[in-house]
Amino acid sequence: MFSDTTFRRITLWLGLLAALAVLLLGCSEPSDAPAAEAKMPPVKVKVAQPLQKEVLEWDEYTGRIEAMETVEVRARIDGYLDKVNFKAGDKVKKGDLLFVIDPRPYRAELNRAEGELERARARLELAKNDLQRAEHLRRAKAISEEEYDARSKGQREAAAAVRAADAAAQTARLNLEFTEIRAPISGRIGREFVTQGNLVSGGGGGTLLTVVVSVDPVYVYVDADERAVLKYRRLAEAGKRVSARETRITAKLALIDESDFPHEGYIDYIDPRMDPSTGTLRARAVFSNPKEFLSPGFFARLRVPGSAPYQGLLIPDRAIGTDQGQKFVWVAKDDGSVEYRRIVLGAATGRMRVVSEGLQPGDWVIIEGIQKIRPGTKIEAEQITLSETDGTSS
Repeated sequence: MFSDTTFRRITLWLGLLAALAVLLLGCSEPSDAPAAEAKMPPVKVKVAQPLQKEVLEWDEYTGRIEAMETVEVRARIDGYLDKVNFKAGDKVKKGDLLFVIDPRPYRAELNRAEGELERARARLELAKNDLQRAEHLRRAKAISEEEYDARSKGQREAAAAVRAADAAAQTARLNLEFTEIRAPISGRIGREFVTQGNLVSGGGGGTLLTVVVSVDPVYVYVDADERAVLKYRRLAEAGKRVSARETRITAKLALIDESDFPHEGYIDYIDPRMDPSTGTLRARAVFSNPKEFLSPGFFARLRVPGSAPYQGLLIPDRAIGTDQGQKFVWVAKDDGSVEYRRIVLGAATGRMRVVSEGLQPGDWVIIEGIQKIRPGTKIEAEQITLSETDGTSS
């Protein structure tokens, strides 16, 4: 049994504990919670209506740049290489002197051939004079028919000898010209494969001396699959796109380190048949290359028009959210609420995207602040206007 003193102490402690419990329950009363929640300020966002503009979709291909002309410079006669008149990698013009083969033997041969030609011409003149005299004697019946025929045939033989000597002289003259090897095209020249003092040959295709590659303009070859080719043909049939076989189709090119497509050219050739081994059709584009950025052998990305022009609704990429693979935007309502709107995206145009389905021209799309938006969020919207280039506000 407890003593009276102990009992009073226990009773006092129990009373204190009960009072403390009541005090704590009173402090945790959630009576002000709804009011506090109602006082949450609206989220500040920026909204804009979709940009309406004419859109032209582009199809992109990967291709390779090639020179329009590549010429192997070879010797056309035999002889010792006397001079090399260029530096490897130089830019040359058509007709520039590249190599000189020792011309002395060929100059001597030309002199001999021209001497033979002069002799043949002299003999022809003599044969003509003899024939003229024979004609006078024949009319006077002072020469036999056999003698007249001999002089007539002698004149014809002398004329044939002149033609043969002239041909020999022309051949000798050509061989002398071939001792000077000139650039067949304008472009960049490679290294010399044969150095000065070596013997070169004109037979069997001729000794390869160097290579000249044209640099401006250049070709770009790409391959389009059957589905793309059919799409272009159906657009052309419907009058929504011109045929590349009938007119020039604009093409744009970007190198591996370029994000945009700064080089503009045109499609100038399409193969007449599909390649059955790859199921593709090869096309060729032409691009000017005054600064020689487009080197033969480079890979390039090529864009060609992939649709007819149409009016599209565009919004910037930063306004688009992703929900389990589905694209969506938040649309501001007049009462300050937001609407979750699923959309279907079309082609990219700069930093903006075409919205094929899900938006109307008058919708106010949240452009900035979408990371703060949840269903039921109240907003304070600032209306802005989208620029026509990259979707930045103005």
